[in-house]
Amino acid sequence: MGEHVTGDRDTGVIDSPAARLQALFEGHRLTPTQRRIAHSMVRRAADVPFLSSVELAELAGVSQPSVTRFAVALGFDGYPDLRRHLREVAPAEPVAETGAVNEYQQAVEAEIENLRHLAEVLADPRPVRRAGNLLAASRPLLVLGLRAATAQAQGFAYFAAKVHPDVRLLGEGGTMVRDRIDGAVRAGASALLCFALPRHPREVVDALGYAKEAGLTVVTVADSAFAPVAKVSDLLLPAAVGTGLAFDTACAPMLLGRVLLEAMCDDLPDAQARLEEFDAHAAARGLFVE
Repeated sequence: MGEHVTGDRDTGVIDSPAARLQALFEGHRLTPTQRRIAHSMVRRAADVPFLSSVELAELAGVSQPSVTRFAVALGFDGYPDLRRHLREVAPAEPVAETGAVNEYQQAVEAEIENLRHLAEVLADPRPVRRAGNLLAASRPLLVLGLRAATAQAQGFAYFAAKVHPDVRLLGEGGTMVRDRIDGAVRAGASALLCFALPRHPREVVDALGYAKEAGLTVVTVADSAFAPVAKVSDLLLPAAVGTGLAFDTACAPMLLGRVLLEAMCDDLPDAQARLEEFDAHAAARGLFVE
């Protein structure tokens, strides 16, 4: 599994319930169902020590025996033993219940919670700064995003092109993406930024594996440190998506993309000059309505 914000020993561990949970899961080979449980626990880190195995199973959308097997896979005698451990290492008060809200408000509240969690893990800025350095140094810079992640990749590439001299957006999979990776490597590329969101397309995992084989450093923004792309990423930065509506919401991954842009600009000495030059040209062309 690649590095991720909250559990990388080289970058330090944030002292928070979510970070301590991430550290607990590190080093264990988890099944897809177990990764789903782990992801649900991280998202509700403050509540988990107070949940029964049945409640956790409902939260993760799995069976109660799956929760028991998950606890055993982590080295505990069972879920009660895991819960006792969580109450010792991640003590927290249960989140107070709010008044009745409708499903649309619930979706917004869930996204607000995702953003709070992102702010929490960004308390240690070193992984993002490292990513910014890798992206700034790559000439050209590849940005990959397929299917649900297309918008995040396009948005990042649009703004990155204003400060980075050579940004190449990869918006299609299959054999074409391999051709473009080969071309970028021949031109001197050293890094690829990927936005990976559920449901995770197999072609994204294949493309990242190919990019690593070609010698590129893969930086990935994904919905979870346990996402399938983790095994083919050198540096994984998690930002949760909302799942309360018919289609997932991805405010946190989008914001993390903007944070990466800021970090990249910090490592591009002529970034400000490029922006000022663009503003001057835009004004001369009457590009924007004031």
